[in-house]
Amino acid sequence: QVQLIESGGGLVQAGESLRLSCAASGRGFMSYAMGWFRQAPGKEREFVAGIYRSGARTFYADSVKGRFSISRDNAKNTGYLHMNNLRPEDTAVYYCAAQRTSYNSTSIQRPAEYDYWGQGTQVTVSL
Repeated sequence: QVQLIESGGGLVQAGESLRLSCAASGRGFMSYAMGWFRQAPGKEREFVAGIYRSGARTFYADSVKGRFSISRDNAKNTGYLHMNNLRPEDTAVYYCAAQRTSYNSTSIQRPAEYDYWGQGTQVTVSL
């Protein structure tokens, strides 16, 4: 019932910034927790950031803490991931996801707990 479309990826140099957007269609997005994950070639999909439905709580992977910021605008049915001081190791396909039931500080970090996924957007960071 929910469709997610990521945008904003691209090629940047180390130290630069990007903002990813996740546009949601369908009903109920404002009641879902939202997360960002990424997957590099040959690696498992990993948690990047998560946010509760109200936006009152946020969670970050240690690798991005202090550099990335997750936010949402429920009135626009859109989530965001602002990425600062990008590094080559941030290179990956980034996915937006929505979790419709029983989220908490643990489930918000687990890919298997998410119900809807976008198609992904490529972020490439060069030296």
